[in-house]
Amino acid sequence: MALTHFDDAGRAHMVDVSDKAATSRIAVAEGWVRMKPETLDLVRQGTAKKGDVLGVARLAGIMGAKKTAELIPLCHPLPVTKVAVELEADPAIPGVRIAATVKTTGQTGVEMEALTAVSTAALTIYDMLKAVDRGMEMGGIRVILKDGGKSGRFEATA
Repeated sequence: MALTHFDDAGRAHMVDVSDKAATSRIAVAEGWVRMKPETLDLVRQGTAKKGDVLGVARLAGIMGAKKTAELIPLCHPLPVTKVAVELEADPAIPGVRIAATVKTTGQTGVEMEALTAVSTAALTIYDMLKAVDRGMEMGGIRVILKDGGKSGRFEATA
């Protein structure tokens, strides 16, 4: 399988999608931030010094999805029609689970926007809590669903 972001001479380029049909597209990505149990307690109780960690991270994730083309060099700017970021405190990690759903109608998919939303939300959680827990870890960031376009549906396995 050929890599689409390289031309015949091996140079990076932006893929030409002008001949592709505009279709409904969706992508869902997930990830997590692991932290000390006492740090998670601050999140759950809403007592972190910087404020509402989950609320701010949700907004950051939405903003990140909308700015993806400015951050990823070969990513197309897309008319994003929906971004939803869900954050859930999970004592089993311990930490916060993050899921982002992005939709558009266009000529290319929104996987990068969903991944950027999760990454931005995770980074925001770290920023808001780093004063009490510098050892937090971010991980598990992946696309779990992609649908629409020529390649059809993809669902990650567990």
